Amino acid sequence: MSAPDTPANPEDPTDSRPVTPLLSPRDGIPPVLTSADEFADAATRLTQGTGPVALDTERASGYRYSQRAYLIQIRRTGAGSFLIDPTEEPEALQPVIDVLTEPEWILHAADQDLPCLRDLGFEANELFDTELAGRLLGLPRVNLAAEVEEFLGLGLQKGHGAADWSKRPLPQDWLNYAALDVEVLVELRDTMADALTEAGKREWATEEFAYVLGRPPALPRTDRWRRTANIHTIKTTRGLAAVRELWSAREEIAQRRDVAPGRILPDSAIITAAAAMPAGVAELTRLPVFGGPRQRRQAGTWLSALARARDLPDDELPPRKVSVTGPPAVSRWEQRNPEAAARIGEVRPVIAQIAEEQTLPTENLLAPELVRQLCWEGLAAPITVESVDARLAAGDARAWQRALTAEPIAMALTAAAAPADGS
Repeated sequence: MSAPDTPANPEDPTDSRPVTPLLSPRDGIPPVLTSADEFADAATRLTQGTGPVALDTERASGYRYSQRAYLIQIRRTGAGSFLIDPTEEPEALQPVIDVLTEPEWILHAADQDLPCLRDLGFEANELFDTELAGRLLGLPRVNLAAEVEEFLGLGLQKGHGAADWSKRPLPQDWLNYAALDVEVLVELRDTMADALTEAGKREWATEEFAYVLGRPPALPRTDRWRRTANIHTIKTTRGLAAVRELWSAREEIAQRRDVAPGRILPDSAIITAAAAMPAGVAELTRLPVFGGPRQRRQAGTWLSALARARDLPDDELPPRKVSVTGPPAVSRWEQRNPEAAARIGEVRPVIAQIAEEQTLPTENLLAPELVRQLCWEGLAAPITVESVDARLAAGDARAWQRALTAEPIAMALTAAAAPADGS
């Protein structure tokens, strides 16, 4: 389906052009490709296409432990759309990987798709992230359906994003949904690129896309078990040890079976068992959830975890509070670091004003954690634009961000350091 000639104006709340439903791909639902021969044929057709490549992936978050891709959607002008199942012969994907190395990739929310694509061997040299472009343009909604409606006047069919994409065979309505996610992504990219250029933000976007593409993977969180829902209700360190042991046992099973941890044992059951500390099967199975047939079969696993927690020496119990690196909550600064409180009191309004003037979310103007670190630590006197710029650069702020903020921040920090009487 072709896009309307005139995109919606994101700055004009009165723009109410009719929305045309986008119900199915213009060339029909592509077949799901599973074999080496089919991948090689797709690679040949993609080579004959032109311009950037639209990509999307479907995972099975909430169903599987892994974050692997269970379906890859690809579209390129002149080549058409492809649905690739990478699960059966992932080693046969190399021809497709080779073809996609050079063209620009178009992704929506690239951080969600890049890891699983890289796990399969895909690598991009250039990126256009339509979600990030929407943030830079100051759009109130940056989900794909909202942007397609805003810029192309099309109503994108949604509804299966949270489905279990590891299911086989995949239902036709799911495949229709998946194909539509890349159906107009090239047109959306082109229209948004024009909007960025018109807003004077095209170079900003180029820097942001390169940063996303080159950013290393986030380090794994430590003490992930402490994120168990409602862990705050556990009041003893022995109970915390029980949460940790139950969580670790669940994690091992989930990873081995490739099943989402919450489907092995919900957080609520971990908290209930940690609070009750049952010592036998009868006590355990009287608790909510543990009385079901599946949990009865695994009762030995959960009781062993609780026994490990019960037998731990006191000096090996996890502390109630963990030492936190970095600045504390800003609400505590006034007491713990009054100078830092003065600095952030001056800097935050400046950041907010610049973001408003540039029609940007503040977090896209400068990372909030970088602002907190700068204000908490301060800078050696004399504070200069150059010293602020260097500190922002060390915190991975991009050139466009530093150009907008270094001088105003330097002025704000200088004002915060001035004596209260102005002398």
